[in-house]
Amino acid sequence: MARKPLIAGNWKMNLNHFEAIALVQKIAFSLPDKYFDKVDVTVLPPFTDLRSVQTLVDGDKLRLTYGAQDLSQHDSGAYTGEVSGAFLAKLGCTFVVVGHSERRTYHAEGDDLVAAKTQAALKHGLTPIVCIGEGLDIREAGNHVSHCTEQLTGSLAGLSAEQIASVVIAYEPVWAIGTGRVASAADAQEVCAAVRAQLVELAGQEIADTVRVLYGGSVNAKNVGEIVAQKDVDGALVGGASLDGEQFATLSAIAAGGPLP
Repeated sequence: MARKPLIAGNWKMNLNHFEAIALVQKIAFSLPDKYFDKVDVTVLPPFTDLRSVQTLVDGDKLRLTYGAQDLSQHDSGAYTGEVSGAFLAKLGCTFVVVGHSERRTYHAEGDDLVAAKTQAALKHGLTPIVCIGEGLDIREAGNHVSHCTEQLTGSLAGLSAEQIASVVIAYEPVWAIGTGRVASAADAQEVCAAVRAQLVELAGQEIADTVRVLYGGSVNAKNVGEIVAQKDVDGALVGGASLDGEQFATLSAIAAGGPLP
């Protein structure tokens, strides 16, 4: 079946809530409603921006959605600094990123924790964007495919096939994040195809055919077209380019099949 492309803008630790409002307004102005029939577009602001984004999206009845960059594996309690999926759901979030390479690297998050956070997201009706990917050393050793499929299996541990059907996977080669180096479209397809094959093993062909697999790693308006044209790539997790409203709207339109807005 045809999978609707998803373009997700990961703002990382950028933009206060005033700047967030301005950026969402810019994206909405630059991307007419007709495109949303062909592509899902979501923004992933810092936690402190979410209420302001919710108010704008709801008030102006915008068709783009929004989500968060992380969540706690716990529902509530004495977990200082953590944010529950229940809180994110109450704020109207659709998506939440789980296991981003920066969380895995800077906060030592392993597959077990990523799996627990994925479960927590699903429990609260959020769609987890589960991130996997390899470093340059693994890529150069030729072990990138096995590394990513093993990471996928660990990050989805304990999920039923029905739960896996509600997950989005994002392949982000760590060596291409924020470096300006981009995996070729063929590189992206190689790993995304392997991810889908592993999803067949975990959840069956029918479900694997419906799960969206994104590419993330220095995606911009110049390269997104070739990347999303690949058979097993269903969109992009966009970093730096998502902070430019006009460029983010343009690459969303390209993912929708054009024409440019």
